[in-house]
Amino acid sequence: MINRSQEINSNLGKLFLRISIGGLMIFHGISKFIYGHDFIKQVLVEKGLPESMWLGVPVGEVIAPLCIILGVFTRVSSLILAFTMLMTLYLVHGWEGFLLTETGGPAVELNLFYLLTSISLFLLGPGNYRIYKGNNPILV
Repeated sequence: MINRSQEINSNLGKLFLRISIGGLMIFHGISKFIYGHDFIKQVLVEKGLPESMWLGVPVGEVIAPLCIILGVFTRVSSLILAFTMLMTLYLVHGWEGFLLTETGGPAVELNLFYLLTSISLFLLGPGNYRIYKGNNPILV
């Protein structure tokens, strides 16, 4: 049986996970607004994909993280973020990104971290400390 203290700690942990993932990822999205999307467009064209796919970047790096922080559409937003990370692994890094670097980790370490933590958040859900307090599974 879970006591009140364990429930509070579990919900606080989910809140900190949401703030960590969303808060750190949103900086990547903001940098794209400041410095532009030219690199992303170039990579998409090089891989034979439509240049217009860059429009998914603000969704995956700004809107989804903001929803994650607020605890609205958390599970859907977590999947969007996971998909965004899968795309960066494919488009930017490829298999070479999994080779070890001088510092001991693979070049894709941060991408893998975001991918795995967003999947974890999808499985855990937002917890009780969120903007939306209803039970609609789509909005949670």
